Amino acid sequence: MLKIRLTRIGRKHDPSFRVVVTDSRRAPRSGVYLENLGFYNPRIKTSLALKDDRIKFWISKGAQVSDVVHNLFVSEGITKGKKINVSSVKKKEERPEEKKP
Repeated sequence: MLKIRLTRIGRKHDPSFRVVVTDSRRAPRSGVYLENLGFYNPRIKTSLALKDDRIKFWISKGAQVSDVVHNLFVSEGITKGKKINVSSVKKKEERPEEKKP
């Protein structure tokens, strides 16, 4: 299955990301991807460059979009829909109750 996801590039403590199309069986850090669709630098809010036509092409071919990349596409207006909550902090009511001895 094809996935559109981020792969990390950049120095230590200075992350930047490529938006790539890759086979889902490959590890994200393997460096092997089919096509580079753009880049994203989270430290500079205006630093986002995407190839709209190629993104729509790959989605039409059945490529699945990761949650974070989906949120980037929605904020840029490439796709329509609601953003997905991807925070790693779970809500208090979702945590299982810890047993006290």
